[in-house]
Amino acid sequence: MGRTRLLLIAIAAVTIVTSGCSKTEGSKATSSAAPGARPGAVGSGGAGANVKSDDDFVRDVAIKNMAAIELSRVALDKAADLHVKSFAQTMIDEHGATANKLKSIVSGQPIEWPAQLDDRNRKAADELTQKQGGDFDRAYIKTMLEGHQDLAAKLESRLDVQSLEDWKTAVAARADSNTLPDPKSAMRDVQVRPDKSDHELTMKINQWAADAYPVTQKHLDAVRALENAAKKGSTN
Repeated sequence: MGRTRLLLIAIAAVTIVTSGCSKTEGSKATSSAAPGARPGAVGSGGAGANVKSDDDFVRDVAIKNMAAIELSRVALDKAADLHVKSFAQTMIDEHGATANKLKSIVSGQPIEWPAQLDDRNRKAADELTQKQGGDFDRAYIKTMLEGHQDLAAKLESRLDVQSLEDWKTAVAARADSNTLPDPKSAMRDVQVRPDKSDHELTMKINQWAADAYPVTQKHLDAVRALENAAKKGSTN
């Protein structure tokens, strides 16, 4: 009886150890398979995040371009100063071309193109149409100055930081007065580069931003000149 009881205890012990090992191996297999259970998971730097960010960026800059064009159309009719009218025509032509280029880039992509101005810009346009003469010119200039500052900041978020710093340094060195050198001629050897991305659509949008940035800065320079001229005129 003693030997039989000892034999039964030994068999039970082996069974428990074997069972425990099997459960441990099963847990390890389940754990090691866990990362593969989410093959389509996208992290903060993945394509899904880029598309969402692209959608917000495109909507914002499209509305800013739309606002510049619409306000400038009003300026063609209501501006008192011929220089303001000339600037307004430039805004219509160049912002229209820039917007069309971006629209063609995102065409067919899951990115919504805004059909109209947002409430803030609509309110600004409505208020502007109520003004006349010099008051209109000053209000238009102020609105365009703020709009281009916002647009430039938005574009900078899509640019290579080092190339942007190099470009600004070159501009400061070449400006012979307070006028920005022509980005299409004087600044050809110093290029603003897009921020790199592995996502094809994001890279195209970033390249669009890099192309648009020097032109936007030229517009900003021109509207500042209009603002200075308006201030001088009001003090004379």
